[in-house]
Amino acid sequence: MPSKTKRQKIDNDAVCRTPAQPPGVIGLSTLEDITQVILHSEGVDETLQNIVHLVAGRMHTEVCSVYLLDEETLTLRASEGLSSQSIGNTQLKVGEGLVGLTAESGSVINLSDPEQHPKFRYVAGSNEERFHSFLGIPLYERSTLLGVMAIQTISAREFSEREVSTLRTIAFQLSSVIANAKLLESIHRTAAQSDLIQTSSKLRKDPFLEGTGLGNGVCSASAFLYQSLTSDATSDENGSNVQDEQREWHKLVSAIEKSKIETLCLQKAVTDRLSDREGEIFQSHLMILQDRQFLHRLEAQINLGNSANQSVKQVIEDYQSAFEKITDPYIRARSKDIEDVGRRIQAALTGRKDDTPIFTKPVIIVANDLLPSQLALLPYEQVAGLVLETEQSNSHAAIIAKSMGIPTLCGARNATRLIKTDDSLIVDANSQRVYINPDLAISNEYERLITEQSNEAIYLDSYRDRDGQTSDGHAITLRANVGLLSDIAYATKTRSQGVGLYRTEFPFMTRTDFPTRTEQFSLYRQIVEAFPNDPVTFRTLDIGGDKALPYFPFPNENNPFLGWRSIRVTLDHPTIFQTQIEAILMAARFGEVRVMFPMVTTVEELDSCLEILDRARASLAEENITYGKVDVGVMVEAPGTISIANHLAAKVDFFSLGTNDLIQYLLAADRGNRSVRKYYCPYHPAVFQSIQTMVTIAEKANRPLCVCGEMASDFYTLAILVGMGVDEFSLASPMINRMKRYLSCYSYSQLREITQQVLTLPTSSQIEAFAHRTMNCH
Repeated sequence: MPSKTKRQKIDNDAVCRTPAQPPGVIGLSTLEDITQVILHSEGVDETLQNIVHLVAGRMHTEVCSVYLLDEETLTLRASEGLSSQSIGNTQLKVGEGLVGLTAESGSVINLSDPEQHPKFRYVAGSNEERFHSFLGIPLYERSTLLGVMAIQTISAREFSEREVSTLRTIAFQLSSVIANAKLLESIHRTAAQSDLIQTSSKLRKDPFLEGTGLGNGVCSASAFLYQSLTSDATSDENGSNVQDEQREWHKLVSAIEKSKIETLCLQKAVTDRLSDREGEIFQSHLMILQDRQFLHRLEAQINLGNSANQSVKQVIEDYQSAFEKITDPYIRARSKDIEDVGRRIQAALTGRKDDTPIFTKPVIIVANDLLPSQLALLPYEQVAGLVLETEQSNSHAAIIAKSMGIPTLCGARNATRLIKTDDSLIVDANSQRVYINPDLAISNEYERLITEQSNEAIYLDSYRDRDGQTSDGHAITLRANVGLLSDIAYATKTRSQGVGLYRTEFPFMTRTDFPTRTEQFSLYRQIVEAFPNDPVTFRTLDIGGDKALPYFPFPNENNPFLGWRSIRVTLDHPTIFQTQIEAILMAARFGEVRVMFPMVTTVEELDSCLEILDRARASLAEENITYGKVDVGVMVEAPGTISIANHLAAKVDFFSLGTNDLIQYLLAADRGNRSVRKYYCPYHPAVFQSIQTMVTIAEKANRPLCVCGEMASDFYTLAILVGMGVDEFSLASPMINRMKRYLSCYSYSQLREITQQVLTLPTSSQIEAFAHRTMNCH
């Protein structure tokens, strides 16, 4: 156990990193500092104690405590402010006392005079008689109650909705920590009771290696030690001091041309498997192969008498040495792209290639590092996980691994020395460990965890072929948000009812220039044909704010979210706008298509959009290009749009309401600004009142209304909107089956009653607490 001095240093460092704040206000930097505390704490108890110390200090409260649930008993495991003697000794049943009430209700308990509450229970020896306020927040990991976080102060007070919201965020982070810590605690406990753990090497004292986990997830499979043939390919068969420099140069030029073709094939393979964005990784490889300075350096080496192979080797080493001196870790990680290009040229020169392994069962790849081309060619359906010795979590190989959803551990030192092919491995990207030949107890614990995750996925998958509806049969249409080609697979797997929002700006953002009409049409046609029986809604180019194009300059603005963005940009560039509209019209021949204009705030803007739509139709007709019919809609994102929605309704076929932007504009809270993010609250009464107004206008005009944004992916807010009369939503594909499950638990009449009550409540905290209390969707 670390000394008290070490623990105090951790806490002081964490507290000192944040500027002074008003009493009772927690900055979101606290979340980052909690992460640092976790990294520097040993064991669940020390971690919890350091966290409660940090939170109490930031909140300027006298007490912050954490109670963990074991079966039906809540045990005090950490506290700042209560007697140290009570830690580990104070136990409450679920439903007993205010802490037990928090656990039993599964909702926030916020009291300014807790001793007057009928559930109040004084714990002898805890010294809590001095405290006259209580805030209890349940700790959930998915649907499992883990415990309770309790805040207390000497003075009587009720915590503000802003404080409660931030503390709920901290509780969410804390829940994940506790879940992983309890798992590790169980593993260590069983390991201590067993003599089965044997080390396969004297270098390894522990049954696991630690590193940096990429993404989330746990996997279990046999190891496969990936031995690259790079070293063979780089051997110089011709030696140096060659006599025919011209011959060597021609050999090198030929190898470079072969490498370009191979790179294009790799780009297509990755694009087809994942998306255009991941395929763009190999664009940088093509740029290197075509770079004049790179070619001049190679030619200079040959002029010095080196062979083609030796010249490539020397130039690549020079580039890598230069990269190592760069302090930016992201830029430094690009050295692997240089290495990959060099390996490919040398392989073409020598006629040697890496043998892409073939697996008959799922494996966990163990390697010093993987180059992007090596990872791209792996049979990823059989790759359960990756263990890499490299520290570079920003490498392109790491980016591809995350896109594939493969649990990955970077920085696993000595992995290739300590792990042999066919060793049994467990990779836990959450706790950032790989277990090597774990004993039966550890394997069983992880098998249980993996089974639970798999069972939940299977259970949710059972809703795939069901329509979204309430328990009494009220139909709810659930469409998918799509941005990349890889999203289509998820959307079709969940049987989404078409695409409620296709973000056309994403393909623009992954390129180096504007796509042509043909390129856009080809992409849009793929999207439309993937949903032959359902509509696809294309939102026209929505750039600006937090979405920039590398090849399209934006002016410097004090607040770009209130500046030149979205429809304002495209209306100022009608040629770009019309080209996109023409591509959408051409794709409409192949299915049901809707076109939606974002952030329209005036009738004049809509008229201009419709005018360009007419010009696009006329232009295609002049070229004798056939096109399809499209429904036209606007995206309601600004409060002012709601005020003129009745006028817009006469000119459009449908409405889509974007909750993310609507909330930030309605509450004057830039969702990208960390300083004011705490004011961004979807439970604010004004948000629900504004949406209710829009629902009424759409119903009177007989225009469909689809809601998208984060409120469509949170069941509590989605359920309230269903109760308002919203019947169509667009959300992230992985959430669709989960929402189907939750909706099937409640009748439409129940949701109507809940919504009527919500619309009478005056504060965000009251609305959120009421929703969580009346709809337990855990």
